[in-house]
Amino acid sequence: MFSTTWKSSIKPGKQRKYRLKAPLHIRSKFLAVHLSDDISKKYSKRSARIKTGDKVKVIKGQFKGKTGKVERIDTKTTRIYISGLEFQKKDGTKIRYPVSPASLVITELDLNDKRRQESLKRR
Repeated sequence: MFSTTWKSSIKPGKQRKYRLKAPLHIRSKFLAVHLSDDISKKYSKRSARIKTGDKVKVIKGQFKGKTGKVERIDTKTTRIYISGLEFQKKDGTKIRYPVSPASLVITELDLNDKRRQESLKRR
């Protein structure tokens, strides 16, 4: 069960329930990432939906300061996988590290998609 009224609730439990039980078309909106200052001024937007191919910089966590290209986006868990961010397990295998959209800043946009270009120029 899902209800949009949970979004406007002041209760943290209902806010968490809204994010947890949201359908994929709404979860997609949770993947908006802040734009860097120069891109933000250029398009007069604060954030944009992240896409594969964008270059991002990590601003929080153990990989703070690292930059890379977005390889994969998991809409279901709202996590982003970036090239170059991986950690080593005890057996020596390397795994890509999932990053939250809140800990990223887009430094370079991938503008191959015409629809994305239009959405950035709307304002």
